[in-house]
Amino acid sequence: MRFATLDIGGRATVAAINNDGTEYCPLSDLVPGFAGDMAQFIAATPSVKDLSAKNPAWKKLAGERLLAPIPVPRRNIFCVGKNYHEHAREFSQSGFDTSAAKGEIAPEAPVVFTKAPSTVIGPNETVLAFSEMTQQLDYEAELAVIIGKGGRGISKADAMSHIWGYTIVNDVTARDLQQKHRQWFLGKSMDTFCPMGPWIVTADEVDAANLDVRCWINDELRQDANTSDLIFDIPTIISTISAGMTLQPGDVIATGTPAGVGIGFKPPKFLKSGDVMKIEIGNLGTLVNRVA
Repeated sequence: MRFATLDIGGRATVAAINNDGTEYCPLSDLVPGFAGDMAQFIAATPSVKDLSAKNPAWKKLAGERLLAPIPVPRRNIFCVGKNYHEHAREFSQSGFDTSAAKGEIAPEAPVVFTKAPSTVIGPNETVLAFSEMTQQLDYEAELAVIIGKGGRGISKADAMSHIWGYTIVNDVTARDLQQKHRQWFLGKSMDTFCPMGPWIVTADEVDAANLDVRCWINDELRQDANTSDLIFDIPTIISTISAGMTLQPGDVIATGTPAGVGIGFKPPKFLKSGDVMKIEIGNLGTLVNRVA
């Protein structure tokens, strides 16, 4: 199933989305009395099998505003850097990687950082350019994992059972700030730097190990890869993050971006005002955002 957060009458409303993404049904119609947000729904609903058996009264989605599926995450978004083989190579050769050991291309362990919750925006919302602070704005198409069952010390063997669903994120990055500060948080945590959506597709409908990841900038295909190229797979990522930290329902983990980001070109192709970023991943839908 697919679940989104819609702005209906000025109120963030969790809704089921039909398979072709054209209709919705407020979750309160499927779960009488429910009035919470997406994170509360995820925590209370480890399985949607009972909901999928219902026959909702669908309404046209056209004209309704999609918000990020989790508009206000409870915690920072967890992210993994340099996690596709070809992207690790292009990043290493770009001169922007201040985190690597000398001569390193692929990291020996997952490179984990976070983005502040205030970075999150929804589909068709505008990414601020912050031109007074950065002249090297970049995009990163990423598959994101949504945790359903929390836990600490999660084994690789059990990791997939902790996933509730998947969505798309764009890990927007100010490369010059990333390089200047020799860490990634500031250059990746500016407001609007994490477009997310359009919805969450539940884990039972996704083969996360074999998803095409594509990103277009102004109709130019820049990124075109498959999650089979991940250096560290999703069970490894979940096991690594949860080793000493309790993951919680509704946590978001972005799994890394493939080759084709702006710094990978010679000369680099940084974003500029008016650019349109479009990301498609498998059957997860399309996420489109414009740079202010």
